Amino acid sequence: MVAAEKKYSLDEYLTREARSLYKHEFYNGKIVRMAGAKATHNQIAANLTGALKYTLRPLPRKFIVYNSDQKVYIESENVGVYPDALVVCEEPQFWRGREDLIVNPLLIVEVLSRSTAPFDKSGKFLLYEQLPSFQEYVLVEQNYPKVESWYRLTEHSWDKTVQIEPNGFIELRSLGVSLSLAEVYEYVSFKKP
Repeated sequence: MVAAEKKYSLDEYLTREARSLYKHEFYNGKIVRMAGAKATHNQIAANLTGALKYTLRPLPRKFIVYNSDQKVYIESENVGVYPDALVVCEEPQFWRGREDLIVNPLLIVEVLSRSTAPFDKSGKFLLYEQLPSFQEYVLVEQNYPKVESWYRLTEHSWDKTVQIEPNGFIELRSLGVSLSLAEVYEYVSFKKP
């Protein structure tokens, strides 16, 4: 006989997460420990956060950039996850006033690894899509220069843009700006296959 896996409430998860040395994501009662990221992943995520902040600062509209320590909560699915970066337009909205759970991301960034890419490209995308504020999903390869942007046209219709040129730019339509791949991959050395 196999024991049933314990299901946790969101409050139990948040209490455990506040005391934990490691980050965990929450999937409707299931707590999943996140794998540690490697230096290349962290460098790309830091580059993106910095480039977004620098690029958005002079715009007349207020955009707030968050790094990978900010959880996004998808209430309709009872899911709390940590994207690698996210941008909120004007003011963040928090689930029930909890500052650890943002519910209104405009743009979300995931830096892909071999182990996370399949879920980031499909499962997480479907989860994020449930958020009405969510307009753009940016997927960044860490092993070679490639950035994909998925921009929401209608509720379930998305337009994909891909940039693979190391000196090219990726347009972020939800923000009205472009980022250079040179900025995204600054200080990153790609290994030869």
